[in-house]
Amino acid sequence: MQKILGLLRKAVQQYDLIQDGDRIAVAVSGGKDSLVLLKALSEYRRFSPAKYDLTAITIDPRFNDTDGDYSAVQSLCGDLGIPYVIEPTDIAKIVFDIRKEQNPCSLCAKLRRGALHGCAKSHGCSKLALGHNNDDVIETFLMNLFQTGSISCFAPKSYLPDRDITVIRPLCLVPEKQVISAAKRHSLPIVTSSCPADKHTKRQETKEWLNSMERSDKGFKLRIFGAMCRANVSGWGISRNNETETG
Repeated sequence: MQKILGLLRKAVQQYDLIQDGDRIAVAVSGGKDSLVLLKALSEYRRFSPAKYDLTAITIDPRFNDTDGDYSAVQSLCGDLGIPYVIEPTDIAKIVFDIRKEQNPCSLCAKLRRGALHGCAKSHGCSKLALGHNNDDVIETFLMNLFQTGSISCFAPKSYLPDRDITVIRPLCLVPEKQVISAAKRHSLPIVTSSCPADKHTKRQETKEWLNSMERSDKGFKLRIFGAMCRANVSGWGISRNNETETG
């Protein structure tokens, strides 16, 4: 966790992610990234120059019209002393039963974001922390490049004026392999996804291609991210206080 905390602190300082007095909602899906983010932000409070509060929020899409089992996440939050909110939704029904989406990830992500933003604000949070790691940054950049022809990515920090909330990504400099290692080392209670589209997405294809390239050409991912930073794609090369979300 020390390496992750070092990179988290670097991201916080470089992109001005956390200020004194912040009330931060942490989006917790139950996957490795969100659980590592939750634990890292909890530990970072011990030496962060800015004092902040955390609230963990899970948006339950209710796959198969059934409540998800997040009892292990509830126990972790209790151990960390972090309030935990589970927000049940009809996202799965809307995406798979009503809309019958052939490519469900885009709509699902949009509905989850809306539910997260609303829930965070209703619990008095001014910031929402998402668990995107450095591999996610690179994958999103390549997916936008190859699928839409745009040189863009989500940003390390984004202000959403319609919701009056700031989205931050404190794990944005952490490689996925470090996240996986930390989740295993700390025995974090990963909740297995019940989504029928899990592991069958364009993102998964992009991830597998990137990992293949990294195995044959070590440093491949780092060079792509370095190019993004040097070109300041979506603000990755500079610190910024406020930026409107564009993707």
